[in-house]
Amino acid sequence: MRRESVVALMLLALQGCSMAPTYQVPRVDLPADYREGPWHSAQPSDRMAPQWWTFYNDARLNSLQQQLLKANPDLAAALAHFDAAQAYASQLHAGLFPQINASAQPLRQRQSDSRPLRGGTQPSVYNSDTAEFSLSYDLDLWGKIRNQVAAGDAKAHASGDELAVARLNLQHQLATLYVQLNGLDVQRRTLERSLDDFSQALQLTRNRYEGQIASELDLTRAQSQLAQARAQLDEVRGQRNLTEHAIGELVGVTASDFSLPPSPHLIALPLIPAQLPSHLLQRRPDIAAAERRVFAANANIGVARAAWYPDFSLTGLIGGQTQGVGNLLYAGNRYWALGPLVNLPIFNGGRLSANERQAKAEFEEASAQYRSQVLKAVREVEDNLAQLRDLQRQAEDEQAAADAAQHTQTLAMNSYQAGAVSYLEVVTAQTAALQAQRALQAAQTRQLQASVGLLTALGGGWEPGTF
Repeated sequence: MRRESVVALMLLALQGCSMAPTYQVPRVDLPADYREGPWHSAQPSDRMAPQWWTFYNDARLNSLQQQLLKANPDLAAALAHFDAAQAYASQLHAGLFPQINASAQPLRQRQSDSRPLRGGTQPSVYNSDTAEFSLSYDLDLWGKIRNQVAAGDAKAHASGDELAVARLNLQHQLATLYVQLNGLDVQRRTLERSLDDFSQALQLTRNRYEGQIASELDLTRAQSQLAQARAQLDEVRGQRNLTEHAIGELVGVTASDFSLPPSPHLIALPLIPAQLPSHLLQRRPDIAAAERRVFAANANIGVARAAWYPDFSLTGLIGGQTQGVGNLLYAGNRYWALGPLVNLPIFNGGRLSANERQAKAEFEEASAQYRSQVLKAVREVEDNLAQLRDLQRQAEDEQAAADAAQHTQTLAMNSYQAGAVSYLEVVTAQTAALQAQRALQAAQTRQLQASVGLLTALGGGWEPGTF
C-alpha cells in the first residue's frame, strides 16, 4: 500500500476521535414513591397534556390561555431567544464543511519610483485585475469542531426547553391568578348576601328601637356590623381589581383596556388520579434544559482538550491576474496553491490549561445545577401533594364550621325576635357565620391553586384517560 494511502486512512480514522469525556447524566438518588402519596417516578413513555388547564373545564380560562400564547411579550422574547440559539447552532454546523470563497479585485494603481527592484520598463500607473477561488477545510482530527457542534445543538435544545419553561411558568401564573379572581368573586357574592341580611337586621333593630323595644346600643351594633361588611366588600373589590390588572398584563392587554365579568360559580377541583407518575426527569422542561446544559459542558471539555493537539487543515486556491489586459483564464495568467496547514501550540502562557480547567469547572457547575433542579422538582410535587391533602381536610372542617355557624345565626335571630336574647348575640352569630363562610371559600381557593401548582410541578399534568 502506498504511503499516501496509509496517511489518508489514518487521517480518516482520526476524524472519529473525540477528546470529550464519555457523557453520563448526573446521578440523583430519587425515592421510588412520594412520601405524600402512592406516586412514582415517570417513565419515558409517560405523556403530558399539552393544554393542562382544560382539566378545570372553564371556557374563559381556556380563552385566556390561548390569548397568552399569542400576545404575551415575555413569551415572545423567549421565542426570539430560542430562534437565536437555533441560528447559532446552525453557524457551528458550518464548520463541518469546506469553506469556499470567491473574490475579484480590479485595481488602478501607481507604484513608487523608488520601489526596490523596479524595472526600468515598468509603468508608473497600471491596472491590476485579480479573480480568485479559495477553499479551506479543517480535518477536525481531535473532534474540536464536532464537540463545538454537539455543544451548540445541546444548548439549542436547552433553549427550546427553556422556552417551554417560560410558557409553563406564564400559564401557571395566569391559572393561579384566574383561580384567585374566581375565589374573590365568590367572596364578593357572599359579602353582598351578608349585606342584604345585615341591612334587614338593621332595619328590624331600628324599628324595635323606635318602638322602644331595643336599646340604642343594639342599633349602633347593627350599624357597625353593616359598615364593617361594606368595608370588607370594598377590600375584596380592590383585590379583584389588582388581580384583573395582572391577568391583563399576562395576556398582553393594558390594564386600562382589560376587564373580566364576575365568575358565576366556583371552579370545580379536577380529579387527580391516585396512581399518577411524577413526570420528573426528562418530563419537566426545566430539568431537560438543565440536563442539556450538562451535556454541552461535557462537550466543551473535549473542545478545550483538543486545543492542545495540532490543528490540521487543507487549503487551496486558484485564480488569475493581469495588468489590465489579457484573459484572466489564460494559462500564463493563472496561479494556484494547494497544501496542508498545521498549527501546533508551543507556548501560550497557560491559556490552554486555564481553558480546560474552566471547562471542567463549568461541567461541575452544570451538574450541580441539574441535581438542584431535580431536587427542587421533587420538593414542588411533595409541597403541592401535601397542600392538597391538608387543604382537603381543612375545607371539610371549614364546611362543618360554616354549617354550624349558619345554624347558630338562625337561632340567634329567632331568639332576638322573640325577645329572648340581646342583639349582641345576633351580631356575634352573624359575624361568626360570615367569617366561617369566607374561611371555607379561602380554603377552596387555595386548594384550587395547589392543584394548579401540582399540574405545573408535573411539567404540565397528565394525558386525560391515561390512568
